[in-house]
Amino acid sequence: MPLPQVVIDTNVIVAGLMSRRGSAFKLLTLIDTGQFDIHLSVPLVLEYTEVLLRELPNLYLSREEVDDLIDFYCAVGVPHKIFFLWRPFLHDPKDEMVLELAVKAGCESIITYNTRDFAGVEQFGLNLLEPSEFLRLIGKLP
Repeated sequence: MPLPQVVIDTNVIVAGLMSRRGSAFKLLTLIDTGQFDIHLSVPLVLEYTEVLLRELPNLYLSREEVDDLIDFYCAVGVPHKIFFLWRPFLHDPKDEMVLELAVKAGCESIITYNTRDFAGVEQFGLNLLEPSEFLRLIGKLP
């Protein structure tokens, strides 16, 4: 059975690093365990970095640890160059790069807490899942 192919929205990364008790943290601990593949683009990695550095006071990480985490994601993620733009399609222009990456990568799912911001992506064959829903799907939550 092929591994699920996903894009993880920035809000899930932030939530997982703000608390070690939630499903977002559990999801992050499963990256690079053979349960699923994450897909990345330069704009998404830059957004991860920008937001995590802005949220540093709320995280249990140092600047160096954030850099190491981004390096880890880049090492284990599947990289993509995006050569097309469908903007504006979504309500929030910053979410467009997530949609474009998911479509380019042929992902099944976008994992996000902002499902309302991605209204209409079903027409691209994408599922919108919160971390807990995805963890149930892969058998990591009851």
